[in-house]
Amino acid sequence: MRRFLDYLASRRAALLLYVLSISTVLLLGYLAQQEMVYVRYTCVIISFIFICVLLGDGARYRRTRRRMEQMHMRTELLPRELPEPLDGLGRDYDALIRALKQENDHLTSESIRQQEEQKEYYTLWVHQIKTPISAMRLLLDKQSDEEAKLLKQELFKVDQYADLALKFVKLGDIASDLVIERCDLNEIARAAVKKYSLLFVYSKLTVSIDPLTRDIPCDRMWLEFILCQLLSNSVKYTHTGGVRIYMEQNALVVEDTGIGIRKEDLPRIFEKGYTGYNGRMDTRASGIGLYLVKRAATALGISVEVASELGKGTRVTLRFPVLNEFAQM
Repeated sequence: MRRFLDYLASRRAALLLYVLSISTVLLLGYLAQQEMVYVRYTCVIISFIFICVLLGDGARYRRTRRRMEQMHMRTELLPRELPEPLDGLGRDYDALIRALKQENDHLTSESIRQQEEQKEYYTLWVHQIKTPISAMRLLLDKQSDEEAKLLKQELFKVDQYADLALKFVKLGDIASDLVIERCDLNEIARAAVKKYSLLFVYSKLTVSIDPLTRDIPCDRMWLEFILCQLLSNSVKYTHTGGVRIYMEQNALVVEDTGIGIRKEDLPRIFEKGYTGYNGRMDTRASGIGLYLVKRAATALGISVEVASELGKGTRVTLRFPVLNEFAQM
């Protein structure tokens, strides 16, 4: 009904002409004192011709509307399969759509080109910065004083930030970077803990790894990245106690005894750039780590659940998909 009313509204000029034509015939017949039967016949003929034209035009209008609705749902068809314009104004709109589509394609290709250039630059920068970092690490390894230990920690953080930047770039096209295989969680968890061992030792925090499930379908590199980000947060916000990594009902749990997260901050901790109360207290927080964790976990089909109580620590649970779920992804 709505489409029919829209059609009548678009043809109101023709409807007005029809009404004026019938009115004119009736008026002339009355003024000329003609037999009304001839006047009625004339009105019937005009009405028949008008209805036939209206039906043909309406069918064409209906096909055009349907085609436009399909293209509205599938914009990739533009402008190649635009319906035939109904009139000169339609042809003008058709030309305008084609010009806008051409301009949009040009801007899109230019944006993609710039993004690729930025990606290449950041990737190159990360790889180049690794060289001076490695050189500084070798120099610091030759020293054993307290100042050297502090510099090693800061250098480690710089290295991790560089890795974080590289992962941020790769997340834009993570699907092409994934290698799903059977992973040994024990090996991955120990590798992640080993990376952060320097910070754990300096902060005098304990780390315990319970026996973990050995056979998990996942991407080894990205899972280690997720665990490293969780450990990074644990080290940053834990002052006493430590971290425990264990299995619970086929899920991997990373639990610390840190300062915890406020209840009102929990729903937003995975938002890009959101730091919450703890982040505002610690100006070094960027709000990027957990955002990247969530994106990487989503790509891997891993469910991430965070439970925390202020002053009592944080518990992060990773639930892995089974093999048949990976096949459906």
